[in-house]
Amino acid sequence: MFSRQWYIVLTETLTQKCEVKRTTKFILKGCTSMKKFKKYFGLMSGIALSLSLVACGPQDDAKEGGDTKDADKPKELVVWEDIMKGEGIKDAIAKFEEENDVKITMVEKQYTKQIEDLRLDGPAGTGPDVLTMPSDQIGTAVTEGLIKELDVDNATQEIYTEAAMNAQKVEGKVYGLPKAVETTMLYYNKDLITEDQLPETLDEWYEYSKGVADGKKFGFLALFDQIYYANSVLSGYGGYIFGQDDAGTYDPKDIGINNEGAIEGAKYIQKFYKEGLFPAGIIGEQGISVIESLFTEGKATAIISGPWNVEPFTKAGVNWGVQKLPALGNGKNMSAFVGVKSYNVSSYSKNPELAEKFVEFIANEENSKKRYEITQEVPAVAALANDPVVTESAVAKAVAEQSKFSVLMPNIPQMNEVWAPADSALQTIATGKAEPKAALDQAVETIEGQIEAKHSGK
Repeated sequence: MFSRQWYIVLTETLTQKCEVKRTTKFILKGCTSMKKFKKYFGLMSGIALSLSLVACGPQDDAKEGGDTKDADKPKELVVWEDIMKGEGIKDAIAKFEEENDVKITMVEKQYTKQIEDLRLDGPAGTGPDVLTMPSDQIGTAVTEGLIKELDVDNATQEIYTEAAMNAQKVEGKVYGLPKAVETTMLYYNKDLITEDQLPETLDEWYEYSKGVADGKKFGFLALFDQIYYANSVLSGYGGYIFGQDDAGTYDPKDIGINNEGAIEGAKYIQKFYKEGLFPAGIIGEQGISVIESLFTEGKATAIISGPWNVEPFTKAGVNWGVQKLPALGNGKNMSAFVGVKSYNVSSYSKNPELAEKFVEFIANEENSKKRYEITQEVPAVAALANDPVVTESAVAKAVAEQSKFSVLMPNIPQMNEVWAPADSALQTIATGKAEPKAALDQAVETIEGQIEAKHSGK
């Protein structure tokens, strides 16, 4: 394309010779003859060619010089890590930077919210190359085209537990590598109750709480108005999120949170609220902050939470202990969701191959062990299950024991339609605004409608 400088020269010359404006129409009109026009056009074409060659030379040289300059710059990756977990990967990042001539910017973000941020930041060019997320969001992220399929060989996949690796797959394709495995567990305050005094069943905790709760202090607490926690009770009585076939494939048309077992479990939960054993403040969005504050302030003997609170409780000076969840009154073990945190590559990454290389590096056995030592995130690497660093940990032991009675969070896209309606139903049960059957029936109706509207044909 002709340069702007050529355009100025051509138009000025034509104006002088033809005394007209810059359009061809007026050039033909202003020139004394077509012969002169051709003469001047030929002259200008020659000038234009010369000018364009001159103009292009420096630009090309500059471009080539720019490419060389850019090539000298280290490549860059942006990594989104979970909040308060960045310390666990700092050394690994430094090593990867040195070995791969790359500059890595690490940003801490709540890992359950990273996909939400990616939806906006990715297209804007301000998103990460690598992110971390819970396994239940994998299916949705894949459906929306937010994360890339990884080219990971079998040898790499086999270092992780089968359950953890399966949580990263959608229709047999791999979309992440496991970072850590999580289940809920029981935290207790050793200054308020000894290990020998710990109730073994939820019925016993119910009786213990009746003797302790006075409106300011409480015995056992749990966020049973949220399906993530309440499922541990509902499933113990026979409830489930989605039915599965023999191969483990989820059936989103088979929803079991309102079957007879789930309703029985919801009735059991309801009595903790009805009898004032749970404070009203732990219902709703603020519930997690309230329950954690009550525990750190020594106003709650025991709560259900997860490994993510090890560091905060330790920093708060709580003399805490952990164990698996108590058994239910029917003799069944309380179940829990097995959540798998993973490292994934954004579809918007400008360096996807390098990003994938980083994911394999940061999730390997060596770095998983190092990360566990710092953050207490229980690794998904199978070999580390027998490592003294892990086996001697009360947290890892509790997670391992609880995992025996727990189930993977469904990672199909339809799972995204379960959370809000199920939580809403449980909150109406907790507040006494609806009976368990009516509330759970309404939840299932809403879930089915949302699945039909958003996932029809899938």
